[in-house]
Amino acid sequence: MPVSTAPDHVTVPRWLRLVLISDRAGSSWYIGTSFFFGPVMIAVAPWPQVRTAVWISIALAGLWLGLLGVAMAVGLSKVLRSNGEITEDYWRTIIDYGGPRS
Repeated sequence: MPVSTAPDHVTVPRWLRLVLISDRAGSSWYIGTSFFFGPVMIAVAPWPQVRTAVWISIALAGLWLGLLGVAMAVGLSKVLRSNGEITEDYWRTIIDYGGPRS
């Protein structure tokens, strides 16, 4: 019978909470503003400099979300590597599921 080597208390990196919240908020903003991207590009079509600025801002926002995703993967893998598990209460502090809490 295998012996459990799981620690009693798993330490979640403090910065991981900020990364998870930022990634969640950033992704929702990125998706929400993407619906306005087409009409904005049509509106600024006569001005190539403005059009380039819009493309650059969208690219930088996408790059930022990609870096947050890498940081999130690193933080979650640190928890898994320590043979830990993130509790439901931790996730509830980041994402409000609604409904009763246990």
